[in-house]
Amino acid sequence: MSVEEHKARAPRHLPVAVITASNTRTEETDDAGRYAKDALRDAGHEIAFYAVVKDDSWEIREALDAALPPASVVIVSGGTGLSPTDVTIETIAPLFQKEIEGFGEIFRSLSYQDIGTSAIMSRATAGVIEGKLVVCLPGSPKAVRLAMEEILLAELGHIVEQLSGGPHGHG
Repeated sequence: MSVEEHKARAPRHLPVAVITASNTRTEETDDAGRYAKDALRDAGHEIAFYAVVKDDSWEIREALDAALPPASVVIVSGGTGLSPTDVTIETIAPLFQKEIEGFGEIFRSLSYQDIGTSAIMSRATAGVIEGKLVVCLPGSPKAVRLAMEEILLAELGHIVEQLSGGPHGHG
């Protein structure tokens, strides 16, 4: 089965969770989270969970645990940089049963076109936890927009279909 056939068979309406990890943002000032939710809704997906939490391992893990049951996809923005307070990757990546290395590679490649060599500081990643796609993005609205428009909206259904054991043929 071709990639196009896989995508054609993929679910188009998914329950998605959006979590923002930030020590400064609130629901009112969470432009990145707002953009992600709007883009997902516009693409026909349902927001099954949303939270803004501190960039703190305990709070991130608590939100992730609450998001995983209702969502097929969890998008976490923030806490992916190099600052000592950035702990999203340290909190989530060890939980990955499978890492999707290509996501981070493509994200950094696209970021490089926009921000140059500063893209090396992005630790954006994605993986599978409990059979669900979990994506960790930088917290800037520009980075979230890039990930959503150039990668995620085109692939969410396809990835979820593969995770559910749907028709195989590549991978």
